[in-house]
Amino acid sequence: MSDTPGRPSEGVIRFHLEHHKGPLPDWADTRAIVDWFGRCRALGGIGRYPPQRFGGAAYGNISQRGETGFLITGSQTGSKVELHPENIAWVREWDLEANRVMSEGPVKPSSESLTHGQLYALRPGTGFVIHVHEPLIWRRAAALSLPVTDPAAEYGTPAMAHEVERLLTLPETLCDGVIVMGGHEDGVLVFGDHPEQAGLRLLRLYRRACRHGNEDFDGRG
Repeated sequence: MSDTPGRPSEGVIRFHLEHHKGPLPDWADTRAIVDWFGRCRALGGIGRYPPQRFGGAAYGNISQRGETGFLITGSQTGSKVELHPENIAWVREWDLEANRVMSEGPVKPSSESLTHGQLYALRPGTGFVIHVHEPLIWRRAAALSLPVTDPAAEYGTPAMAHEVERLLTLPETLCDGVIVMGGHEDGVLVFGDHPEQAGLRLLRLYRRACRHGNEDFDGRG
C-alpha cells in the first residue's frame, strides 16, 4: 500500500502487506507492550496529531521479539487511550528488498514494521523497540550526540531500514540504543534487550533532552 491523494502522509503503510486476520499466537504475551504504550502515551510520545498537522494521523508504536517474528502495535493505534491485545499484530515474516511484510492478528501492523524488523534481524539481542515522536529530542539530536538517519530516508521504507543498518555499525548506537529518524519529523527509536532496558533508555533520554533544553533557555537569559 502507498500514499494516495487525500490521505495523510503520516502513518500510511508503504510496504506490500499480506495480512491474515485472526488471533495472536498462543505464545504471545502482550503485557509489556501494553504497559509501555501507556507510559509513552502519558509522556506524549505516542498519540495523535491535531487535524491541521499530518491530517490528524496517530503516531508512535512499540514492538517485542516473539518466538517467531515480532509483536507490534497496530497501524494508527496511537490515538487510543488504552491499548489492548486486540490492538496488536504479529509480524511473521518480512522481506526488506521486496518491501513486503506478512502478518497475522486482530489488526494490521504499524507502518514502521520494516524498521522494527531490521533491528531484530541485525541485532539478535534486541528484544524490545519503542518508537516515539518527541520534538525536544529530535531537534536536539546533534547537541545530544545522537545518531541520525539520512533525512532523505522516509519512514516505513526500505531506505529507512537500510539507514538503521548503517547506524547499527556505530558503537554509540549499540551502547545507547537510540536512533533519531532524520527524515521522519520528531521520530525517535529506542531499543533494548528487554522492555525495561528499552524503557529506561527512553526515560533517561527524555531527562537529558529536558536538561539540555533548560540550559538553552538559561543561555538565552
